[in-house]
Amino acid sequence: MASERKFFVGGNWKMNGNKESIDGIVKFLNEGGLNPNTEVVVAPSPIYLPYVRGKLNSQIGVAAQNCYKVEKGAFTGEISPAMLKDNGIDWAILGHSERRHVFGESDELIAAKVSHALSCGIKVIACIGEKLDEREAGKTEEVVFRQTKAIKEAVSDWSKVVLAYEPVWAIGTGKTATPDQAQEVHASLRKYLTDNVSADVAKSVRILYGGSVTPKNCKELAGKPDVDGFLVGGASLKPDFCEIINARS
Repeated sequence: MASERKFFVGGNWKMNGNKESIDGIVKFLNEGGLNPNTEVVVAPSPIYLPYVRGKLNSQIGVAAQNCYKVEKGAFTGEISPAMLKDNGIDWAILGHSERRHVFGESDELIAAKVSHALSCGIKVIACIGEKLDEREAGKTEEVVFRQTKAIKEAVSDWSKVVLAYEPVWAIGTGKTATPDQAQEVHASLRKYLTDNVSADVAKSVRILYGGSVTPKNCKELAGKPDVDGFLVGGASLKPDFCEIINARS
């Protein structure tokens, strides 16, 4: 049952925010009456990670939006999991569709990042999802299973991993997969994990939905048996993010 898996809501701020706007977000999160049974993690721009961690209620996790596959070296512009740990950050989002499709990250690179982050004690929100042309060609399962396979081979401890299914065609477009479409893919992913990892992992791992989640649709999505929470983009910058966090109250 979904109820055995702790509901999880992530807020990906992407390349948004300044200290003034972040203070406002921190205020509504700290004072928002969040459901204590929901795990909440927010992902600010890397330059604000220590700032946010220092101001946010300790019950709310803070994630990097990305990190690299090695500890240190001549990798201009990158940050490592060791640097995250040094700043009190214990989560990273890896494989986000924008990293895949804007910055050209391969399944292989994402898997290497997942493996290294986990080895350094960073927990991972690992993202998968198909583009519109792939969905229309009937390739949704083919694409998400291929992406999940690469991640699976990088993971030894699934208790440190949350999967996020984000149909790329429903991110920032205002289009949303219907709750039934979301449930269908989540159920397929859980079966994939049963068949290719273990029944225990399939039962325990949380699979988030990430594609234009709003206060209007979050309750119905949260009611689906294989939807264990959300990875939210732009809506996580606004006070009604608290409604999304409390979707399963």
